[in-house]
Amino acid sequence: MDFDDAPDEAAFRQRIREWLAGSGDSVKRSHSDDSYWTALGDWHRTLYDAGFFALTWPKQYGGHELSPVYEVIVDEELALAGAPPKPSLGYLIQGISHHGSPAIKDRFLPGLINGRDRWCQGFSEPDAGSDLASLRTTAVRDGDEYVINGHKIWTSYSDVADWCLVLARTDPDVPKHKGLSAFAVPVHQVGIEQRPLRMINGITTEFGQVEFDHARVAVENMIGMPGEGWALAMTVVSHEREPAELGFCARYAKTVRELEEVARRDPSGVPSDRAEQLAWAYVQSEMLRLHTARRLSERLDGITHGPDGSIDKLLMTWVEQSVGHAALAFGCADAIAGGSGELLDTYLYSRSQSVMGGTSQIQKNIIATRILGLPTK
Repeated sequence: MDFDDAPDEAAFRQRIREWLAGSGDSVKRSHSDDSYWTALGDWHRTLYDAGFFALTWPKQYGGHELSPVYEVIVDEELALAGAPPKPSLGYLIQGISHHGSPAIKDRFLPGLINGRDRWCQGFSEPDAGSDLASLRTTAVRDGDEYVINGHKIWTSYSDVADWCLVLARTDPDVPKHKGLSAFAVPVHQVGIEQRPLRMINGITTEFGQVEFDHARVAVENMIGMPGEGWALAMTVVSHEREPAELGFCARYAKTVRELEEVARRDPSGVPSDRAEQLAWAYVQSEMLRLHTARRLSERLDGITHGPDGSIDKLLMTWVEQSVGHAALAFGCADAIAGGSGELLDTYLYSRSQSVMGGTSQIQKNIIATRILGLPTK
């Protein structure tokens, strides 16, 4: 494949580069504190209003209907500028786009895409993380509404969300995968309580627990038909595991660039083992960038990725933790010298990547059974 820009792509790259130079650094650069996560909503709207978000989505919902290569350009330029990556919303948009009725898409996609409506994803539960089909949250129909009871956990941005894409059991009498349905649930109502989760690096605003105690949602807010929640969930998680949808390539590359700047300031003070870790982090992040470009190129040819998303998730985990180890190598020295501790926090955050979005063990099982066709016993 050709990695060089076509003339229109080069012009677009120059436009976002100039915009970033003038006004793009509007969010605190570190992603290891609460202020970063709190400001992501504003960053989403800023990117959208400038024309650098929702590049591939249909114009009728607020997108630009451009080639996926433009998403790669945005990721690359955000990383070069040290700006935050794009908000991680593509997987929610994919789920609603693939499974929602025309009325659902017209109602919810514009606000989700332009950032005026904030969303979170209510899938995982304390006893149903990797085994998502075992979830216990219920939705019982009561006239023109469903009544929801249950407990969700690791719910990103639940503290600022207006809507939650909730997966709940609507039929307890069928096999567990077939009794699930999906709903767009308004969060600001009696019966929903959000509690933040403090992470090992001190962040309290990225994840939360959400309790549903007789919360209500209108029947017309169901996305898909009753019992089709598992299909929607698989669409969401397959795209949730793609770095192209998450914008994480830019985040990793940004960290590597920051470490390179530290190393260049005092090359003689960088031991060989620390230099090797930085070099490996660079190689890993560049590998993922090129892999993501290939994935997006495949979309142009109509290729969709189902269980292949598990390969992407493993690659993403390896890259984040390689970058995290390099950050640790530099961060320990920084912390001892009385620095801010941001690099150490970056390492601590990287440890969660092998758990969030489906554990690495589960991804390997999916690759073994659904891609390689290996027996389950």
